[in-house]
Amino acid sequence: MERLRDLAATSAVLERAKGVLMAVTGCTPDAAHEKLLQRAKDGNRTLLEQCWLTLGALPPQAQPAAAPPAPPAGARAAGGSWQGAPAGTVDLAGVLGHIGRDLVRVGSPHELAGCLLDHLAPEVDADAVLLYEQLPEGGLALTGHAGVDPTLAAQWRHVPPVTGMPALDALKSGQPRWLENVVEDRTRYLLIGDPPERWCSRAWLPMPAGDTARVALGVLRRRGAPFEPRERELLRAVARLCAGRLRAFDCPQNSAPGDVSQTVQAVFDALPGPAILLTPLRAASGEVEDYRIEAATPEAVDVFGRTGRDMVGRHILESYPSVAGEPLWQGYLQALETGVPFEGEPFAYQDVIGDRPVTATYTVRASSLGEGLLVTWLRHDPMERQEQRLADVQRLGNLGWANWNLITQEASWAAQTYAVLGRQPGQQPVRLEQLPELALAPDKGPLAHAIAGLVSHGRPFDVPFRIETPVGVRHLRMVAEAVTAADGTPVEVHGFVQDLTAQRSAELALVESERAMLLQRGILQAERALAARLQHALLPLPSRPVRLAGLRIEVAYLPAQAGIHVGGDWFSAIELPDYDALFVVGDVAGHGIDAVATMAQLRFTAKGMVSTGSSLTGALARLNQLLLHSRDSQTTATMVLARYDPERHVLAWAQAGHPPPLLVRGGEPRFLDRPGGILLGATAAPVYESLELRLEPGDRLLLYTDGLVERLGESLDAGFARLAEAVRAHDRGASGSLEALLATMLADERRDDVCVLDIRMPLEEPGA
Repeated sequence: MERLRDLAATSAVLERAKGVLMAVTGCTPDAAHEKLLQRAKDGNRTLLEQCWLTLGALPPQAQPAAAPPAPPAGARAAGGSWQGAPAGTVDLAGVLGHIGRDLVRVGSPHELAGCLLDHLAPEVDADAVLLYEQLPEGGLALTGHAGVDPTLAAQWRHVPPVTGMPALDALKSGQPRWLENVVEDRTRYLLIGDPPERWCSRAWLPMPAGDTARVALGVLRRRGAPFEPRERELLRAVARLCAGRLRAFDCPQNSAPGDVSQTVQAVFDALPGPAILLTPLRAASGEVEDYRIEAATPEAVDVFGRTGRDMVGRHILESYPSVAGEPLWQGYLQALETGVPFEGEPFAYQDVIGDRPVTATYTVRASSLGEGLLVTWLRHDPMERQEQRLADVQRLGNLGWANWNLITQEASWAAQTYAVLGRQPGQQPVRLEQLPELALAPDKGPLAHAIAGLVSHGRPFDVPFRIETPVGVRHLRMVAEAVTAADGTPVEVHGFVQDLTAQRSAELALVESERAMLLQRGILQAERALAARLQHALLPLPSRPVRLAGLRIEVAYLPAQAGIHVGGDWFSAIELPDYDALFVVGDVAGHGIDAVATMAQLRFTAKGMVSTGSSLTGALARLNQLLLHSRDSQTTATMVLARYDPERHVLAWAQAGHPPPLLVRGGEPRFLDRPGGILLGATAAPVYESLELRLEPGDRLLLYTDGLVERLGESLDAGFARLAEAVRAHDRGASGSLEALLATMLADERRDDVCVLDIRMPLEEPGA
């Protein structure tokens, strides 16, 4: 009954279209029928589609009529089918007329889906439209969609020939499938959607093309109500109406003899290699959504096996879906917008040759051509790639292969061999026995001897030799071996020549650098030995603690472990003529003989000035002037001077930029507040101050240089805190020696000299 009703509706539309032509042109019914057939053929449309286009061209009625208007007399004479049109046909005429008129501007299945959604959304509450084409192997390919997001479309772009797919079921049976209960439908069919409940009702209709249908129209709705009879009738009519337009996509348009597209395709038919001509398909915003293939060479092939002319009219995302979102797609856009040719990176693709999978490497190039793109791709032959790799290895290794046939006297060289030997590529290869003539005189004999042993006895060799070139002497290396006959006679020689000039130059430079380093090291070691002897002579260390002005004095001097220079740290601990004691610790900036000489000058000058009555601050001021007027006026030094009065048990002291002394009283260490005083040699007008400290029995006072508290990557405050903690822990231990304290503080490598004066007041006076 549905088929009969469809046939009646089609007849009614045909009769109406004939009546329109008869009224407008005054022709007979048969002539009107012929005109419709001819127009459909010229436009590559179906007769039904042409009828709706003819009806859609009519001007709209001034007001809706309660009953169908009386047809022209000619239309009634054609058989009176106007009054016999089924109910609803006249109501749908306007909708189908508008759709038919818009189909003229549709150029692809994707655009068709968007056009249908625009018209079906207000008529049947459609929320999405899908177009599936049945492939030769039985599966489905999504050729057009509207109303679904790209991610979902990509997931359902290809559907294998599985059971339970409603679109495939509609194509096989030739009948629509109305899915109106999602709970029941999902038990029978594989439903599109994430989740499937997103669309509560859906319809799948075959789009007839002769006796069969290969495209299914899917209409998805969020509304869960069943499709009404009028909606079903409209969807059937739309499926029939669009079938002709789909066939037009697959067939090239009839063109005039001088049509450019035919000329271009004829040129492409004669081109070697794979190439296609693309026209961009743009959205309303101007953004490129896809490309249509306008021409293709016979060697071009897509993923479905279509080649040459069979690809014309297809879309890139249909023929090569894997390019979507890839760098190749961006390259197409770049070439189209900028006009600069795009050449993509080589990529691997697996072909099947003779039922065997073969992985090949391709390079794609795209160039703008008018408003479109010319795309070519090149398959890199494995043999060519192997030869290119060999050439790259020779170039990167700066070597070249060579071959000599001892029977035919033929020789062949690689291009890189000419470059290594400094010869022009157009010259003939040098005969093997003449090769030593290229070498320098000292190297001719060893090379000739090696070649003679190879030719006569088949002994391989690896011989270095030198040649003279316009840019200088070149250091080469030749490695060769012989191919022998059955009796062991050499018949062919092959090997390579390598340029080792850069390597040899680096080796010679390294030898020269090592020689210079050894010489410099010897000089530095001699200087260190001299400075060490001088320092030992000027700064003798007592072997055990000494008594001085009633105090116990222990001295430690430790040279730096890093480097070979002797430092400028020094000390003094002497008894003055008035029986007071003088304690001095200083540190001269720098290392080596100059630092030792400055240390000796400061040490003896300080002792002399204080011994002759100078005050501590006066001595520091004169020592500052001494450094400022010395041979090297850039030298600086730090110093702490202390004078102890045994009668009063008072220690007077001054300093010049030196670390503060550490006083230990009652087991608790604390750093003394420093009097004012800048380091020696820094300014011509320094101000030095002094302070006094009364020592009590059991007190311990440490005078030291900065090497005791400095550590790489640590601040001085942290070093002072570490010293105080070590002294606190050391005083609580059994050992009270300075050596034990230094072992704790200097566990790591010393980067500077260390000098320490450990001054202690006994608990009881001597002789008490």
